[in-house]
Amino acid sequence: MRLHPVESADPRAVRDALPAALDGSRPLALGFTPGPDDEVPDGTALVIATSGSSGVPKRVVLSAAALRASAEATAERIGDGQWMLALPAAYIAGVQVLGRSLLAGHEPVLLDGRFSVDAFLEATARMRGDVDHFTSFVPAQLATLLDAAESRPDVRGAIASYRAILVGGQALPEPMRERATATGARIVRTYGSSETAGGCVYDGIPLDGVLLAEVDGEVCISGPMLADGYLGDDTRTAEVFTTDADGMRWYRTGDAGTVAPDGRLSITGRLDNVIISGGMNVSLDRVERVVRGIPGLEQAVVVGIPDARWGEASVIFADVASDDAERLLATARTRVETEIGRHARPARLEAREVPLLASGKPDRQAVRRLAQD
Repeated sequence: MRLHPVESADPRAVRDALPAALDGSRPLALGFTPGPDDEVPDGTALVIATSGSSGVPKRVVLSAAALRASAEATAERIGDGQWMLALPAAYIAGVQVLGRSLLAGHEPVLLDGRFSVDAFLEATARMRGDVDHFTSFVPAQLATLLDAAESRPDVRGAIASYRAILVGGQALPEPMRERATATGARIVRTYGSSETAGGCVYDGIPLDGVLLAEVDGEVCISGPMLADGYLGDDTRTAEVFTTDADGMRWYRTGDAGTVAPDGRLSITGRLDNVIISGGMNVSLDRVERVVRGIPGLEQAVVVGIPDARWGEASVIFADVASDDAERLLATARTRVETEIGRHARPARLEAREVPLLASGKPDRQAVRRLAQD
């Protein structure tokens, strides 16, 4: 089947094209322009471009059956109704907000423009009054609303009007979850990726039909919502999507974690050198390469740290004069924003000696410990 490009930055275009994709008759290309040789199997709903640990986009092939299985399992867990889209429609979480609402028979409400408190209130006011309301945020969006809710009863009321607010894309700090609960929000923490058609583990518990396993410290997932693989990359598909002796397909997430005897999942970090900031993957290797291209920062090291608002952020360590730190950080932030994106900008620069291993290479574990002190 041929792919059909859609203007990913326009949520209305994605919404309008999605019904035909969900029945498998008109597969969509989201986040990229398909080439003349880009063919997909029958039943494909969409191919979505997503960033990987190398910083090079992967093109994830998702069937209509996978998207429907995910939506149905979500409805079984939290209920169904009308959804409000506050996320980019080019990402799997945004696609699923639209799809869940359409499959439930309700037109999704689209937040107009950039996310803000007023835009959220306006979109919420357009929700139907006779069905349950749902939405999905990344933690930074939730933090914005919680800050406003401290002094605005209208924001508290709007937040509390949703039967469930899914929060994913990165870890939700426990203090933020507690603040949200105190505000009246019904928060559901989600875990998943484009390769699992979005969130497939809610509050640590897999959705119906989802199986979890820990293999050599890596979290693996099986279930009917798994992607078919990566378009045009059979080698990576074979590495990431494996089949066991019983013929069951598994997705190797690249995340380190544990699965408790009761089936509850706990994620402890990434196996690769990627952080998730504001719901977007950021390759620290790529950020470091950009930073090292700046005169004075040729030997800089970039590591990730927890961040209360964005989930994770990056820090530059460089043996430079403290008087130069502010200027160099500003230069680095501008260069990284230009070459990678605003979401990847380093949070701060530590002007101090970088610890080294006996080999002369940076001791990254020691740098990470210093960054979190």
